Amino acid sequence: MPDLHFVATVNDRKVSRSAKPHQRLLDFLRDDLNLTGNKEGCGAGECGTCSVFVDGVLMKSCLMPVAKAQGTSIETIEALARTGELSLLQKAFHKAGASQCGYCIPGMVMAATAAIRANPFVGREEIKERLGGNICRCTGYQKIFDAVEMARDVQNGTLPATAFAEADAEQGDFIGKNVRRIDAPSKVSGALKYAGDMTMPGMLHVQVLRSPHAHARIVSIDTSAAEAMPGVEGVITSADVPGEDGFGVFVNDQPVMARGKVRYVGEAVAAVAAEDPLAAVRALEKIKVVYEELPAVFDPDEAMYDGAPVLHDYAPDNITMHVPIRVGDVEKGFAESDLLLEENYATQAVEHAYLEPEAGLAYLDHDGVVTVVSPSQNITHHRRLLARILAMPIAKVRFIMSPVGGGFGGKEDMIYQGMLALLAMKTRRPVRLVFTREESIVSTAKRHPSRTNLRMGLTRDGRIRALEMKMISDGGAYGLSTAGVMRKAAILAAGPYVIPHVKIDTFGVYTNNTPSGAFRSFGALQTEFATESMLDVAAERLGLDPFAIRRINAMRDGATTHTKQKLGSVSLLRALEAAEKASGWEAGAPVSRGDKRGDLGRDGNRPPVSLGARFETAEKQQAAE
Repeated sequence: MPDLHFVATVNDRKVSRSAKPHQRLLDFLRDDLNLTGNKEGCGAGECGTCSVFVDGVLMKSCLMPVAKAQGTSIETIEALARTGELSLLQKAFHKAGASQCGYCIPGMVMAATAAIRANPFVGREEIKERLGGNICRCTGYQKIFDAVEMARDVQNGTLPATAFAEADAEQGDFIGKNVRRIDAPSKVSGALKYAGDMTMPGMLHVQVLRSPHAHARIVSIDTSAAEAMPGVEGVITSADVPGEDGFGVFVNDQPVMARGKVRYVGEAVAAVAAEDPLAAVRALEKIKVVYEELPAVFDPDEAMYDGAPVLHDYAPDNITMHVPIRVGDVEKGFAESDLLLEENYATQAVEHAYLEPEAGLAYLDHDGVVTVVSPSQNITHHRRLLARILAMPIAKVRFIMSPVGGGFGGKEDMIYQGMLALLAMKTRRPVRLVFTREESIVSTAKRHPSRTNLRMGLTRDGRIRALEMKMISDGGAYGLSTAGVMRKAAILAAGPYVIPHVKIDTFGVYTNNTPSGAFRSFGALQTEFATESMLDVAAERLGLDPFAIRRINAMRDGATTHTKQKLGSVSLLRALEAAEKASGWEAGAPVSRGDKRGDLGRDGNRPPVSLGARFETAEKQQAAE
């Protein structure tokens, strides 16, 4: 189709130029006009990062074909602070501390601006409703709502204009103070450049061919047809890696692109650099890959059975990491207990869902230094790995950390930086890769799904005598952070409680699922979820208040943990007190759910409450007594 002659008014300036018929308004604003304040977070109209005004109406620019904006008046985030002076709302967002990673904030400011324009006296509930089409993964929204109310009140004269000019804390006086972020003005104005916003002269665009199979041997890869296409400047596979092809956080088991076989759906197999993204996408279609499908395993329990498909030769049992902790004698502790509990707990895989999809830019500088710009959360480690992968002195490898539009641990892994470096070296031109939301979900790490079997023994007064836990986690196809996650899961599994007898085993297991990696809490969530849930069950069975049973077992100042760390100040009791007060919990109220409460016996004996066949022996022994 021929190009479209596009005419519109953008930020009060007349625009008349050609546009591609397949472009969305978002693409035209960002790529053709370099108005990168509006972001692409989802490409499906769900997140609101691309919000602009079209003829005064708030619109999701990722959903509007550029042809539909023909002849309109368009206003982007850049228009609100065009003279360098922030708008009232932008000042309020700065003052209220409403921006963290900042990626959603331009779209959020546009939605808030629409709310105040529609109703200068907008209330909090209406603010929530009007901002409902915008997603934030960092702030929890409360400061965003506060900022809109603050701007509304200044505009209406119920709050003095000097509210934005109030001095922050004096130098060095920051603890407990509301100190404004120094990077907030660039975030609220859309001026901050994330990796996907950055361009360089002569830049090529990268697209990645990904595996449709969970487990398959790569018989052959033919890239010749793709390399011959007009506009294609470079195609790479694992054969282009000159050094040690492996990266990870604790074990370097993942190749830059699949080498010999693929291990999960979405794994990178080849990458193309071309003059424009569409040419790169078309080139991917020309790459011929012959696969021989292999048996796959998707359940971590099954992966440990004899005869299960083996993902990595160094781990014939598919166990990435096993962390055992032993303190005391758990069977002795169970024998000393009045109440025995056993339960199974499970947690699921969780997508990080940061608003900024993975993106990066790589180039060779004038001295031949390979430079990678990306929102890496681990750039020093990545630099060392990349130097080995490229077989280059580390002085010839440079990493620059771009602003991180949300990470939560998910950008700790070097998933795509190696491909960018190889293509920059092969083409001798800058290259940029920006993931779609679909790519981000299918190819990057998730929170480890887990299954936990937990046994706990307590005395009638609520003291924990013994805890035995076995957690099996799905580490997916590659190691990434699994070893560290299993360590922390084991170290914190028993919680901040004094327990004389502890037995803990955490297992990270290879499967043909998407890899699991770092995520907020880094393993502690999975095991402590089980422990804290069991404490609530124990409180119910013993007729104790849930806060009381935690106070009974809480570590105090000077306590020694189950892994022999000596603690100084322990704040658990203060935290429990604050939580109890804030929740409005009625202290001392036992949790009762009918016949689920345990029977400790009327004659003072200690018959155990048995949940599961594993306690039949202990139950018979107590009955004999």
